[in-house]
Amino acid sequence: MAKIEKNAPTMEKEPELLNIWEVDEVPLPELTKELWDQIYNFQAKPDDLILATYPKSGTHWMQEILDMIQNDGDVEKCKTDHSLHRHPFLELKFPHKEKPDWVIALEMSSPRLIKTHLPSHLIPPSIWKENCKIVYVARNPKDCLVSYYHFHRMASYLPDPQNLEEFYEKFVLGKVLYGSWFDHVKGWWAAKDTHQILYLFYEDIKKDPKREIEKILKFLEKDISEEILNKIVYHTSFDVMKQNPMANYTTWPTSIMDHSISPFMRKGMPGDWKNYFTVAQNEEFDKDYQNKMAGSTLTFRTEI
Repeated sequence: MAKIEKNAPTMEKEPELLNIWEVDEVPLPELTKELWDQIYNFQAKPDDLILATYPKSGTHWMQEILDMIQNDGDVEKCKTDHSLHRHPFLELKFPHKEKPDWVIALEMSSPRLIKTHLPSHLIPPSIWKENCKIVYVARNPKDCLVSYYHFHRMASYLPDPQNLEEFYEKFVLGKVLYGSWFDHVKGWWAAKDTHQILYLFYEDIKKDPKREIEKILKFLEKDISEEILNKIVYHTSFDVMKQNPMANYTTWPTSIMDHSISPFMRKGMPGDWKNYFTVAQNEEFDKDYQNKMAGSTLTFRTEI
């Protein structure tokens, strides 16, 4: 089982990380601590579908796509409840919910769609043992960093990032929730060679959603009509989802997510990082990227 340790020295130096603890040097939400044994020993089922992502890499977007596929394009079924309530987040316990999400998952009828931000080496072993199908979505790190920064600004339960410069440094060092983006994307990339993993890219979905959804349908061995496929493409587009209160988090209290600071669904367009990175930051990031991604066959587009 994964080693568990509390990172007390880090907490002393960086008080804004007080609500974070570590498992195998990966920062996770403090609320996960008391539940970690149950999470790690979660019992998966062979027909579970797992959606795995690094934060702000298209989790919400892909959930809506998968939900629409599972419901054969029935828009009303996909609006029965808020997206956060329709499908559990394996490792999280939300303050406003009576039960942790792993318990909610256990009570769900099959087939279950379960989300996670965990890196591949912290995934419950039963998911591998049951050979569950996993859809992983990766997003280029520059846009991911900017989106994660704005999410920290508007979500009250996350540490205040102070400014982009500070958050930039923490992101590069992996001192944000779920750790290093580099380790995360590379870990799941390697895992796809031995497990049922469909590895998708945010930028590809944005450029040609129909083609990428067809990949998902093939992976899930699901047949739908061209009409339903086009319906899914339309209803999971950024502009349509941004107007859907069951998907855009606007119904949540401002004490949890303050959309006046930054909307949850902000831009969703690859290349927005150019509006935030300085020339020096971009050059520094590119050098760091080359070092950390050396030897990997993974490639990312930072714009489309």
